[in-house]
Amino acid sequence: MKGAVYYSAQEALRNQGFIADLLTEAKWHELSLELITSPPSSSYDFLIYRDRNPELARQLEQTGCRLFNRPAVNEIANDKLRTFELASLLGIPAVPTFRADKRLPDLPFVLKTRNGHGGSEVFLCRTQVQADEVLSRYAENELIVQPFIESNSQDVRVFMLGDEVLGAVKRSGAADSFKSNYTLGGSVEKYTLDNTQTKQVQTVARAIKSDYIGIDFLLPGHGGWLLNEIEDPVGARSLYATHDFSVAEKLMAYIQNQMES
Repeated sequence: MKGAVYYSAQEALRNQGFIADLLTEAKWHELSLELITSPPSSSYDFLIYRDRNPELARQLEQTGCRLFNRPAVNEIANDKLRTFELASLLGIPAVPTFRADKRLPDLPFVLKTRNGHGGSEVFLCRTQVQADEVLSRYAENELIVQPFIESNSQDVRVFMLGDEVLGAVKRSGAADSFKSNYTLGGSVEKYTLDNTQTKQVQTVARAIKSDYIGIDFLLPGHGGWLLNEIEDPVGARSLYATHDFSVAEKLMAYIQNQMES
């Protein structure tokens, strides 16, 4: 079977280690895999889609290629409002999320672009002046607003492969940041889900028929957890740092099984 892993040129440079691991593991599973950084001119049996462009994903799927993940997953994961609506529909506890042009909670609150990722375009507003400055920079329908939930800059990212938990990490933000992102200087440790948490993440993965995603949950100071975001594509750096297996090997074994079933 002939396949490709698709990254933008910029993201391919940032993810050279994971790409190399994918190419190596593909050989072990007797799968042909190559890196592409522009829409393909030849046909593939499958494509590992590592971009945040649902429209391009739909175009690629129309060629008959099996995408990991499907375009619908990419659409939901890259729209924080749709993510919240999905969680509400499924009965999963989630951070209340609204369009910023429709409703603003009491200060402090957090403003985010609907399609931001990696902790970018996330703004903690403690004053109306701060909020007005952010609101002036984006179109009204680009922003969502969430109440600021004190979590000591901690959250959990659960990595899902199909409807199984591949692993989970607890992320703690840097001392001077309210963001918990590992790539922004935070720390990570292995996290073990309880039965209720496992059922909730499986419910999400089955509902959107995802292949490989991350699901992020805030850890409020009063206990429990709240779904905050879904990541597609999801980076594996924190999982490699806390677990003793190759994420690429697990992913290629999954793809081989899916393509042969």
